[in-house]
Amino acid sequence: MVKKFYKIIIAPYTLFLLYLMFFGMGRKQMDDHLLTVAPIVSTINFIKGCISWKDAFKIVVGNIVMFMPFGFLGWVFSRLQDLRNLLFAFVSAITIVEALQYFSRMGIFEVDDIILNTFGVFLGFLIKKIIEKRLGYFQNDGAAD
Repeated sequence: MVKKFYKIIIAPYTLFLLYLMFFGMGRKQMDDHLLTVAPIVSTINFIKGCISWKDAFKIVVGNIVMFMPFGFLGWVFSRLQDLRNLLFAFVSAITIVEALQYFSRMGIFEVDDIILNTFGVFLGFLIKKIIEKRLGYFQNDGAAD
């Protein structure tokens, strides 16, 4: 049942995230192409420059939590049951999305976003493994759901 629900919800969820990444939160096309490539440094500088810790926390943690559902993609694509394949596919896809933000000027290409989003996928993958172990019925490709 959980696996079937996931298969139904992941496509609209992905479209929702893409909407947020390009148009949500009042985004408008920027005048310049912007990118930050210094890992971790830009996030630390962002946190230092934030008006409130609450806002900084929401954005940094949101960049992790919002991508955790992609750690469960192995339920849809059997090849992505392997962590290495999942992370390779995800990093490739999120890098393309970040590049599209850069070229469309609808966002900033940020290496930190790639790192935080990928960490979210990794945490989602670990949670998926815990669920599979506890419920035990996903071992045969969800035969019992």
